[in-house]
Amino acid sequence: MRFIDLQAKLRDFPVFSLDEIRLLDPSFHRQRLTEWQAKGNIRKVIRGYYVLSAAPITEHSLFAIASKIYAPSYVSLESALAEYRLIPETAYGVTSVTTRKTASCATPLARFSYRTIKPSFFRGYRILRTAGFPVLIASPEKAVFDFLYLRPDIAAAEDLAALRIDRSAAAELIDPKIMASLEAIDLSQSFQRRLRLFREYLDHA
Repeated sequence: MRFIDLQAKLRDFPVFSLDEIRLLDPSFHRQRLTEWQAKGNIRKVIRGYYVLSAAPITEHSLFAIASKIYAPSYVSLESALAEYRLIPETAYGVTSVTTRKTASCATPLARFSYRTIKPSFFRGYRILRTAGFPVLIASPEKAVFDFLYLRPDIAAAEDLAALRIDRSAAAELIDPKIMASLEAIDLSQSFQRRLRLFREYLDHA
């Protein structure tokens, strides 16, 4: 396979793997990837995953890459909260949740961080399509849920204020019925207290 052929077939892929190339060309040799990297045609993200060097890297393409290179996962926590303008933009790279073990990897594109949640909590995400590719991202309600679940240090309204959560934006975006459905899951008492604290925080918006 020539690089021009690969570029034409995968131009809408934010990231691709060797296995996906071999679906297009079963005789493809891995050495070609090394040659294309040396020529600057492609860039390695992590072992086994690459991007076209000419492809623009946007926030949403990074989100799509995050979901693909460590699956199952979806974008949540600070990245999703910032996407919904619930907190200011962050410099944390891309933050996601997964049912696999907690992991983090620094790549030439961004740092991708994954936090573990229970399998029963792996829900409440949506599929967005931007530039033709899917992005798995938590709903506003689930982003808050995941964030509070993984922040046992939050104990008072001042802790939420310190995170600069926009109460007015949250009051508009967060659907109480959806939050209630999430809270119907079997939760620890400490987590329930954090969720109750968040509700009270919004009541003062």
